[in-house]
Amino acid sequence: MSTGTGTGSGARLEELFALARSVKGFMPDAEGFALFEAAKRAGQQGGGAAVFVEIGAWCGKSTIYLGAAAEATGATLFSVDHHRGSEENQQGWEHHDPEVVDPSTHRIDTLPFWRRSIAAASLDSCVVGVVGDSPLVAAAWRTPVDFCFIDGGHGEDPAWADYRGWGPHIAPGGRLALHDVFPDPADGGRPPYEIWREATSSGAFVEESSCGSLRVLRRMSD
Repeated sequence: MSTGTGTGSGARLEELFALARSVKGFMPDAEGFALFEAAKRAGQQGGGAAVFVEIGAWCGKSTIYLGAAAEATGATLFSVDHHRGSEENQQGWEHHDPEVVDPSTHRIDTLPFWRRSIAAASLDSCVVGVVGDSPLVAAAWRTPVDFCFIDGGHGEDPAWADYRGWGPHIAPGGRLALHDVFPDPADGGRPPYEIWREATSSGAFVEESSCGSLRVLRRMSD
């Protein structure tokens, strides 16, 4: 991989997008590119000092899309995940992947996969891995966030805990991106859609863009 940083060149971006497509994960290509574009807008608005936060990284697919935007704009991405997999990733569930189970502990551990993805992408200079429980990290967080991507556990409790923990940290004019927002219940679980509906109906956020199940909202000024 290229080790150049901050160039945002077409060749470098294509290299990163190709790598992102090869990483384990659940984000379609079009949504990944839309995520990159939204984060890039936030990074440009931040003038080279923007702070991005990702909640739920799995093996690093979305991290690379966000990291590409961080690298291109001089932003820093903090990728928060306990790397033990959410409810829907556990054994017996639809999205379980035995390849990410640590044979010594018999528990999911995606951290080694994530670290390899970031190293392969040469994004260590702008991506910081934060290993821990999202609400716990949010409770100790003190820095305004310019772009927050929430794609952690989709169960009722963890999804709302992510939104309630990180929503207040998003700066006025900052952006909140939500994944797996499905208006039709037949297409997917309800919490991400219900969070999107709460965020927009409250007046705190206005929708800026959408692509597939990805929704990007902008925080209104206080």
